[in-house]
Amino acid sequence: MNQISSTAHGAASGAMFMLAASLVFAGTNTLQSILPWQFGMNSTGMAFWQYLIASILALPLILRIGLNNLRTRHPLAHEARAFASALGVHVFVYGFASGVPIWQMVTLLATGPLFIVLGSTLFLGERVSSARIGAALAGFVGAILVSGVGSEQLGWQAFVPILAAALWAANDVLTKYLAREESPETITVSLLVLMTPNHLLILLAVNALGWMPAGLGFGLPEGNGLFLLLLLGALTAGAQYLLSFAYKLADATYLQPFSDLKVPLSGLVGWILLGQVPSIWFWPGAALIAGASAFIFWVESREEPTRLQPA
Repeated sequence: MNQISSTAHGAASGAMFMLAASLVFAGTNTLQSILPWQFGMNSTGMAFWQYLIASILALPLILRIGLNNLRTRHPLAHEARAFASALGVHVFVYGFASGVPIWQMVTLLATGPLFIVLGSTLFLGERVSSARIGAALAGFVGAILVSGVGSEQLGWQAFVPILAAALWAANDVLTKYLAREESPETITVSLLVLMTPNHLLILLAVNALGWMPAGLGFGLPEGNGLFLLLLLGALTAGAQYLLSFAYKLADATYLQPFSDLKVPLSGLVGWILLGQVPSIWFWPGAALIAGASAFIFWVESREEPTRLQPA
């Protein structure tokens, strides 16, 4: 097989894995909405158990990468990255527990690339191009449309997914910072290992601050609720495996538009399973946000040399 056909095949396979991951994420979003509302599960406790189960199921992936890759010169940066990622999860699932519809949660979460542009510019000294500014403005307009500004749908809860997007953007900016000196293996395995302790830290802090009845966060649902929680953890681990396969086969810049498909997929799943009908402004707003994200990555990928995979 020559280099070009090999690269094309890898890119196509990577896109299929990313599409599968997007569909799995749509499933996790649905379960994160069902468990608090139908089974009374606390959102902070749900996030802790979700990622504890996922971490156990991801052990083969951790061992395959190798624990020896935990050696690092930047332990505080790795911890800050894991904490931002874990806190973003708790903020995100709190949005579901607060009643924010799936279509609004996931679409506003897609503002993340715009925060990455801002963070990379301010903290990493990366240049600001006209393409980045234009995409950021388009994404901002899309977020305004989806959030429901000027209608009775807008509440403070609409800003919850935007905060989660900002926290996960901080994770990505720290990843870019660490990638200047450290291997992809170290960056990946450190996050997988540190996520569960940070989820536990957040859960204990929420309990200590009295934001929930003592011990509620550790409580497990019964019957179907327990099954759905186990399924949520399994889907979370499955999504990580699918992402790892996708990024192994193709570049992130190529995969970004396929990742953005989780926005309409999540909206569709929430509509079918939960009867959460998106507002009329969802579609143009989602198109603006996804289009802005895809445009940023398309422009920046053109500035990088094409890398061919070995035959």
